[in-house]
Amino acid sequence: MFRTMMNGKIHRARVTEANLNYVGSITIDEEILEAVGMVANEKVQIVNNHNGARFETYIIPGKRGSRVICINGAAARLVQEGDVVIIISYALVAEENIHAHQPKVAIMNEKNEIVEMLHAEPEKTII
Repeated sequence: MFRTMMNGKIHRARVTEANLNYVGSITIDEEILEAVGMVANEKVQIVNNHNGARFETYIIPGKRGSRVICINGAAARLVQEGDVVIIISYALVAEENIHAHQPKVAIMNEKNEIVEMLHAEPEKTII
């Protein structure tokens, strides 16, 4: 049996742009992607902390060091520039490996800089 487990998480990133006229997806700075083990075209779930919207799309890598978090296409109607979002990727993990699985969690600041890297969800996250 396989379980769907959190694999990577970008916690409390700020939306830098919402581009309704783009085909679709989310553009994320390549440095941030590498830190959490996410890749181009990977499916992700996005949670908007400002309005509760939850949606799925796929990743387009953004310019390295740009700190870009841009929601593209129709999903741009679910966010505004400056909104705080959580971006989550998942992986199918075999039952016998779930206890060894360690996700990569990037805690972000208001400038979309990684301030801390975790390998498990804390019991309580202080904001």
